[in-house]
Amino acid sequence: MPIKLNKGLNLQIAGASQAKLGGSVAVGCCALVPDDFSGFQARPAVKEGDHLAVGDAVAYDKLHPELKLVSPVAGTLKSIVRGERRKILRFEIEADGSDNVKTATVPQNPDCAKAISLLAESGLLAFVRTRPYDIVPDPTVVPRDIFVSCIDSAPLAVSAVALTAGEASDSIKKGVKLLKAATAGKVYLCVGKDWPYGKIEGAELVEFEGKHPVGNPSVQIEAVAPVNKGDLVWTLSFDTLCRVGHFDATGKFDPSTLVAVVGPEIKQPKVLKTIIGAPIEPLLNGNLLPDDHHIRIISGNVLTGEKVGLDGYLHFPYRQISVIAEGDDKDELLGWASLSPSKMSNSSSFPGRFLKKLFRPDARIQGGRRAMIMSGQYDKTIPMDIMPEFLIKAILSRDIEGMEKLGIYEVAPEDFALAEYVDTSKLPLQKIVREGLDYLRKELQ
Repeated sequence: MPIKLNKGLNLQIAGASQAKLGGSVAVGCCALVPDDFSGFQARPAVKEGDHLAVGDAVAYDKLHPELKLVSPVAGTLKSIVRGERRKILRFEIEADGSDNVKTATVPQNPDCAKAISLLAESGLLAFVRTRPYDIVPDPTVVPRDIFVSCIDSAPLAVSAVALTAGEASDSIKKGVKLLKAATAGKVYLCVGKDWPYGKIEGAELVEFEGKHPVGNPSVQIEAVAPVNKGDLVWTLSFDTLCRVGHFDATGKFDPSTLVAVVGPEIKQPKVLKTIIGAPIEPLLNGNLLPDDHHIRIISGNVLTGEKVGLDGYLHFPYRQISVIAEGDDKDELLGWASLSPSKMSNSSSFPGRFLKKLFRPDARIQGGRRAMIMSGQYDKTIPMDIMPEFLIKAILSRDIEGMEKLGIYEVAPEDFALAEYVDTSKLPLQKIVREGLDYLRKELQ
């Protein structure tokens, strides 16, 4: 029997793509952004002008040098772009068109320490996140369990499972095998009803049904084996699992990714094959609607993605580009108070709430920030056994004991994305949760 979640919300946004490959885009450069990897303190492993093969280390973690970020292309490190106080903003790598790939030796049956070491050195451990704290794992700590989310329920997301067309069976099996070696506990595959691969040896299959955020790892973990104080759990996505399987089979890092180019400002929504960290412009080339108003390009989905420009790059998790109207040049009668049926809202005060149609939202906040209203809005969007409003208050007051009691160890910023969308107080909930997790980790370590 599937686990059915009754809370949540699916946003009805125009511009979805079908789950089929619409072509591939070769790129001449790519970028790795250390800020995409929370908890990773980047230190350059190479200098500008150095030559790299696919899988060569570009950066390592300050505290755990065995933990690496690796190059998605063979080429030259073009530049290390720095910001204030010489903070590394990104590594830009120029491809040379060669197929040089670093190959590691993967033993047949590695022990736990060796399996984690292989994942760290290969760059794949940087694609994993932990509960608690939602950060890149410490390679010296063995996880209690590992959860693989094979559901992407975010707005306009395309199912990675559907895109494989049932052809990733070997990668899944080998990926589960290596992950199983890396934990003393269980490997859970959290799947939807479209799962075509059946049972996988070494993994426990858990089926979920429901609205977004049913695909969020935190929601899945809480429903299956909740995280308590002192526990450590790894989470990763289906495409990362396939990369782990590819590495186990070949000893090579697979930099390819399938990117859904979607949104109401896209002429022809499609899925493109490219590499992680690819530049945005070639992926959108000729596919934007006429430029008669301002647009916002988002690397990721509209709830949790990163705002980028045409000169920007794909950000982790490298699976989606969403394009919507900015809205700052829009002249609308009554502004946020307009009752136009074209306005997308979850509030019953707006007629659009009751219409079965696809909307074309923009990026405006639609109102000003104000004091928190204890209305129970957050509870309707978070299918977890926590009290989100009280947790946010505990974070804002830096009440460590209160945060622990109210479930901070179980959540990640993405779990509050829908609550941020419906919040009448217009609070930056994801930013608040991220700061709370970082504060708690700093104080308790």
